[in-house]
Amino acid sequence: MCGRFSLLTYAEKLAERFNVQELIHRPDPIYNIAPMQMVATVVQRETRQLVMMKWGLVPSWADDISIGNRLINARAETVARKPSFRAAFKKRRCLILTNGFYEWQKMGKGKRPIYVRLKSREPFAFAGLYEYWDKTKSGKPLQTCSIITTTPNELMKSIHRRMPVILRPEFEDRWLDPETDVSELESMLTPYPSEEMEVFEISKYVNNPRNQGPECVQPVDDSIQTTLL
Repeated sequence: MCGRFSLLTYAEKLAERFNVQELIHRPDPIYNIAPMQMVATVVQRETRQLVMMKWGLVPSWADDISIGNRLINARAETVARKPSFRAAFKKRRCLILTNGFYEWQKMGKGKRPIYVRLKSREPFAFAGLYEYWDKTKSGKPLQTCSIITTTPNELMKSIHRRMPVILRPEFEDRWLDPETDVSELESMLTPYPSEEMEVFEISKYVNNPRNQGPECVQPVDDSIQTTLL
């Protein structure tokens, strides 16, 4: 599962990193992104665009937006077949942008928050799906998205039984291409290499999804540095 993450890179650098041609939205850095909030995504339409979507996929056939609360993640093993996701998996894929994500590791009777990022500290992309929902009161379609998860790599095994699919940069173009074959897409849904990632314990300040700011990624070990990019 992936239930919380951060985006600490400014829009202009995101546009450069992900080859964005149109900044439809310019997201500000945000430390504590929770389900049903707006998240920064990259999509391939007439141009490659950076747009904001609500996190929690609402299928086009759904009658109630609340279904999105249950569809923040899609399992790699079933995403091509599950009715909620299969149409989006074939034709509506996106990059969900991040610098790192949070997990809570069981420790005795409690849990400790852990921050997971790339050793490079550069922004990266979760494999995402998106949908349009046109039953809003305003009549303007709502764009919603979901993060695909897979089995954990060696680094993550002791922390959680699932991890988000982190796309390698060389996969990103093919992931966004609506013509990419399903079998090729499924081959991308594998655990990211442990040796390129790092984890560390952080302050419990992050536990409250309303909390924002650098305290969310504050390491318990003061020698670890975290900065905006």
